[in-house]
Amino acid sequence: MSDSLPLREKYLVLIDDIVQSTLKGKISSTNQVYQMLLNGVTAGTGEVFELALREQFSNVESQVKNETDELKQAKATRAFRAIKTIQNQWERVQEQTKAIEVIATAAREITTASDEKRLLIFLRFVDPNQKYSLNLQQLQQLSKSLRQFAEINSDLQELAEGINKGIASWQRLQDHLVSWMYEQGETLGFAGVPGESGPWATWAKKVNSNIPQKLFRTLAVDQSANKFAEQISELSLGDWVEIAIILQNLQRGLVIWFDKQPYNVKAGSKLSISTFLTFAVIWSQLGDSFVRGSAYSDAAFQVMLQVLRTFAQRPYFPFYGGIFASFSGNYLRDALQYLNEPLRRVEGTQEKARILTLLGNSQRALGEYDRSIEFYQEALEIARNAGDSPCEIANYNHLSRTYVAQKDYTQAINYSQRALILSRQTGNKTGEANALTNLGYSEVMQAQQLEVIEPETYETAINYLQQGLKLSEKLGDVQSKALCASSLGVAYLVIQQSQNAVKHLETGFKSAQVSGDLYLQGLNLANLAEAYYGQKQLETAIYTACLGMYLLNQIASNEWRKAAGLLIVLQGQMGQEGFVKALQGFRSRIISLIGVDGYDYIPQLLEEYRDGTA
Repeated sequence: MSDSLPLREKYLVLIDDIVQSTLKGKISSTNQVYQMLLNGVTAGTGEVFELALREQFSNVESQVKNETDELKQAKATRAFRAIKTIQNQWERVQEQTKAIEVIATAAREITTASDEKRLLIFLRFVDPNQKYSLNLQQLQQLSKSLRQFAEINSDLQELAEGINKGIASWQRLQDHLVSWMYEQGETLGFAGVPGESGPWATWAKKVNSNIPQKLFRTLAVDQSANKFAEQISELSLGDWVEIAIILQNLQRGLVIWFDKQPYNVKAGSKLSISTFLTFAVIWSQLGDSFVRGSAYSDAAFQVMLQVLRTFAQRPYFPFYGGIFASFSGNYLRDALQYLNEPLRRVEGTQEKARILTLLGNSQRALGEYDRSIEFYQEALEIARNAGDSPCEIANYNHLSRTYVAQKDYTQAINYSQRALILSRQTGNKTGEANALTNLGYSEVMQAQQLEVIEPETYETAINYLQQGLKLSEKLGDVQSKALCASSLGVAYLVIQQSQNAVKHLETGFKSAQVSGDLYLQGLNLANLAEAYYGQKQLETAIYTACLGMYLLNQIASNEWRKAAGLLIVLQGQMGQEGFVKALQGFRSRIISLIGVDGYDYIPQLLEEYRDGTA
């Protein structure tokens, strides 16, 4: 092909050569076409080639449609297929070219960056939320590029080695990504016998690199990532990069695997949610382990934000689920407050609104009502501007629930009504079920506050609650059903219909167990204890109050004190000996749910409650 030809003609000739070679049987694979394009198209002239390709595509397509001669039409059809092959391979060339450009850009920006910014720039190029995120093969190429500058700056050598070690460690773990599930039998999720089973213990045995092994061993015994950082005298840049690559690939690999589980879509989604939140909190803890504002701290929060942003775009993002639903192990309970840290640096995006909704839920469960309202209000404004009506409706509902907790029932009713109107306008049935529940719940609590005695007032409110429960059951929405049943149980508790209260609170508890929402489980158990107490079933009240108290305390919710207060009353009524005897009678059932350590912790919690009220 003559170099003297204008570019357009040159590329028309190239396309025609490929088509004619295909028709003559000289093209044996698509890779051959790829190589011809790679060699034949000059860098920076892709737009000219695309114009020529479109022109040829239109010409051949017209021949296929208009040719009447059977043999000529058959030839045109084969030529059309060849053009489509060129199109596909051209996309591949563009991807390869773009990857080369991104690797070159990454190497340039990393090598010219200041020491404190170098790690943040590297993480930007592996962010899955970016259009072009470097894969493992491209990371290896980046590592080679960085090694060329190793003599200039030792950090670049560290970073390159960290990339290679991270990839090697991940490749060792890849075959054991989910093997720990099968070792546990039918148990799925992140639970296991501390130090012996579960993902962290399994991965600790399989990885042969010192620092990641220490991290996994720490997590395997239910200790926080903060504890891991305390045990490490010094963490090099290479160590940090290795950990980042391993954790990012473990998290992505698990989510992909869970998302593909055909046996139970809800279980798959539930475990994907678990994975996103678990890894987000681990990064949060790592970020908090280093000096705020330092390179390592900022980098950890940046990765955490990447995880949360990816999560916020998933169709199963839990608008109404508790953030605690997926966490197992004490090491996660105190880290929730750090999740809002990186959001200060993010512009108003749809993803930010969804993450703020999640944070509002966690803060409400912690009893930080003013703070949760701030999260919800900001999320509401962003969601409204972004046209994200499911998120907008969810935040109206959450605001209603939070104002009930603050005993501001007028505001609670107002927000639930707005949620109901918007959900019906947009056909959002999940939002409608929650809005009906919140409206009924708010009205019951307001009537109780005003000491209304007319049964008609409660009947109307309970009707809303029943509608919400029926709708959630019809939708098969377990999370909403848990909230609806729980709210209906509390309403019956308020009007002193303890039998109905027990029925719906038990349903709420079982549904919360299915959805994995520890906060709702704990609330239902605490309220069940009140209902059983009202029925004079004191021993059962002790059993449910102990479980509710423990679960709520484990997620740092102040509402554990309500159950503890009832237990102190029961202890006074039954006497210490009778109380202990009743508690021991439920020992095996309690241990089956919260373990021996949980059972042994109950007396200590009661002492903490006494100390706090003395």
